Amino acid sequence: MKDNDTKRLSRLTAILIQLQSTRLVTATGLAKKFSVSIRTIYRDIKALEQAGVPILQEEGKGYSLMEGYKVPPMMFSESEANALITLEQLVVKNSDHSLAKEYTAAMNKIKAVLLYSTKQKTALLAERIAVSHSISQTATSNSLSLIQQALTAFTVLKITYRPSQNGPVTERQIEPFALYYILQESWLVIAYCRLRNDYRMFRLDRILKVETLQEQFTPHKLTLQEYLLAKEKMFVTPDTPLS
Repeated sequence: MKDNDTKRLSRLTAILIQLQSTRLVTATGLAKKFSVSIRTIYRDIKALEQAGVPILQEEGKGYSLMEGYKVPPMMFSESEANALITLEQLVVKNSDHSLAKEYTAAMNKIKAVLLYSTKQKTALLAERIAVSHSISQTATSNSLSLIQQALTAFTVLKITYRPSQNGPVTERQIEPFALYYILQESWLVIAYCRLRNDYRMFRLDRILKVETLQEQFTPHKLTLQEYLLAKEKMFVTPDTPLS
């Protein structure tokens, strides 16, 4: 295989990955990313279409993959697999049951597509990584996965919340906006609280019950960076879970 053919094959694979990971890509953006002409990208797209990849074109906007089309799993390099294995040891010690459960399920799928030689090495690495006992290994919440789904689907949540160990229990409807993690402590959900008519932080380990409501909210225009900056200007650190 000629060098030009090898480069083109690598580019076609990279374009396919880009299409799978991004809702919409443009010829101009791809040309800039791979340092080729827009005409070359047009030829690459056509080649992928001829190979059976269902690429849709939105006039004046860009390209996307047909809904439901799945690209066969890509092979992970040894270093990529090692990075995932290392993170696994930290996630399973995380303070939320649901996150550990979902990550373990995802890792099992990833391990299934690894080359046999890579599987052996990652298995050895997993046996040689330990997390200090000084880090709490007791999961204190089980709602992170549900809150993540509500956050991206713009769905209202009803929570039963105790702001402090001996504080009063209240029921609130919240609009999940962002997630924040206090190192070695707990996950916080930043949300618009309909009870307080303002943004508040809620510790997941103090949410006694959470329920997904059949109601959606309008996406927030405020960005996470703007929120955190506003907190700093109020001389309140983002780690203070106001509620």
